[in-house]
Amino acid sequence: MASNASTSDVEGQLRSPSQKVENKHEEKVQDPDREKHEPKADMGSKTWADLAGEMKIFLWNPEERTCMGRTAKSWGLILLFYFIFYTCLAGMFAFCLYVMLLTLSPYTPRYRDRVSPPGVMIRPYLNGFTIAFNVSQPNTWQPYMDSMHHFLAAYDDKVQEEKNIECVPGQYFIQGGSDSEEKKACQFKRSLLQNCSGIQDPTFGYSRGQPCILLKMNRIIGYRPGAGVPVSVECKVQKGNESHLRSVDFYPGNGTFDLMYYPYYGKFTHVNYTSPLVAMHFTDVQRNHLVPIQCSLHGKGIINDLNSDRFLGRIIFTLSIGK
Repeated sequence: MASNASTSDVEGQLRSPSQKVENKHEEKVQDPDREKHEPKADMGSKTWADLAGEMKIFLWNPEERTCMGRTAKSWGLILLFYFIFYTCLAGMFAFCLYVMLLTLSPYTPRYRDRVSPPGVMIRPYLNGFTIAFNVSQPNTWQPYMDSMHHFLAAYDDKVQEEKNIECVPGQYFIQGGSDSEEKKACQFKRSLLQNCSGIQDPTFGYSRGQPCILLKMNRIIGYRPGAGVPVSVECKVQKGNESHLRSVDFYPGNGTFDLMYYPYYGKFTHVNYTSPLVAMHFTDVQRNHLVPIQCSLHGKGIINDLNSDRFLGRIIFTLSIGK
């Protein structure tokens, strides 16, 4: 019998791998869901208490004295690494920013538009470029009057006399010195606007259906408009019946921007600078009609017919005066 047992052991050891695979295959055929049930049984054996315990051990393991799998020394080294890394990164960024700022001037932009003629703007400007009011209803023109008074506060004669100097008309006010040196500004008194100054008529003509509108050129550093000849303003009906605009008076003088207010040196050095204005007094405009008006600058080097920019050397607005 011993010989038979040893013989069976030898046969079991000499059994080929293919026979073992076949046996496993037979087991799978007999119980095909065996492998599926085993992992589910393992997973289902863990309760919420087990998961909470594992999380607690992960956060702090008292045996190994680790927090989230790292010892105090490991945490110290990694925090030290990131501190040095981000400190060097911030230092490099600050150095690059410092070098870039050294190449820029706070007084004069390095790159500026090459458009020589400036854009223009009107006051009052409330709800777009349509100025509409009814003479017999003060609440319709009161906002325009308030806007004009607020805008012209910086042009009061006393304010201009205190902050700015009298200049010689008809020539550019060229000032030398470095870019950082404070520049002086010429006086532009509110009284120069005469009937549109709001001094004699606080309503600027709106109560009589003869509104005043102010025109100003946008500031461009170093720009000298007109190439030695003052720039003038002209207004006409853009499209429609030209008889709807029968009379316009211009202030000061003949509606020109005097050369003494140019060039402009920038807001950091030209702190008291106030842009020169031209007042347009529309003394005779057709009532109860929408009158599209275009006011343009005229002078050497001025472009006012560029269709892609309605504010380059000109401005278009609509005037509607009700009875």
